[in-house]
Amino acid sequence: MRTTSRLSGQNNRRAFLRNGTLLLSAGAASSSLLWGNDSEPSVSFGLITDLHYADKPPAGSRHYRETPDKLAEAAERFSNEKLDFVVELGDFIDAANSVDTELRYLKRINRDFVAISKKRHYVLGNHCVDTLTKAEFLGGVEQEKSYYSFDSGGVHFVVLDSCFRSDGESYGRKNFQWTDANVPAAELDWLAEDLKATEKPTVVFAHQRLDVATHHGVKNAAAVRRVFEESGNVLAVFQGHSHKNDHNDIGGIHYCTMVAMVEGTGAESNGFSMLKIGRDRTIEVSGFRKQSSYDWQSK
Repeated sequence: MRTTSRLSGQNNRRAFLRNGTLLLSAGAASSSLLWGNDSEPSVSFGLITDLHYADKPPAGSRHYRETPDKLAEAAERFSNEKLDFVVELGDFIDAANSVDTELRYLKRINRDFVAISKKRHYVLGNHCVDTLTKAEFLGGVEQEKSYYSFDSGGVHFVVLDSCFRSDGESYGRKNFQWTDANVPAAELDWLAEDLKATEKPTVVFAHQRLDVATHHGVKNAAAVRRVFEESGNVLAVFQGHSHKNDHNDIGGIHYCTMVAMVEGTGAESNGFSMLKIGRDRTIEVSGFRKQSSYDWQSK
């Protein structure tokens, strides 16, 4: 499987080599050339992560109040495409010292996110449930569950929740250390059964990383990866949390870490992406600003 990566702030015209033929992309108008007859998009969606919205001054490299403007740029770009849905990969809001304040942050940024698409998916991040409970966050965004699956365009999608302590207790009300992220036994069992029940190519969305054994990784990531590999259908995992571009291929599965929207000041520091998955399992990640782009051919 061939993998290419490049920063996309310089990517309004992109070149791909497919079967010895150079294809130029200048946006949606050339998408039919890019995908060809056998790899026309089966599904396309927008992806953002680590917005950390909060009405408070910058801290280090995090510019919380600039998130709405950065999200607006993503929304404008997404509006030019016929996306099937949009996903945010966690840390939608930043931590606050009170439930009321954190709910206010959530209401403010979700107002803008709701306007992007009727079909939205929220992955829980550790900052989403720092002061809030999971029920409060999910109620605020009108999402029923913290982990679940859905199908779109012939592809199976899984949303995971790793916001659990090692003892299985859910994060919430400042009862956790952010380095203690786990997929509990009940969710792992559910995941195995969910993947067994589908023959569709599968993409997973997570917040904490499933490809590293660092503070940013899920503690039982190896067990989760085994479930993915045993299913034989998982193509890729998209994750956030460590705020930087990264990519690893483990067991034939792409683990792609996306840049945080909150990092840096000004439009040039923004980062978001649009993804297309072809019927032949080809995956194209079109990154914008600081977000890297990828072109993964099917095996």
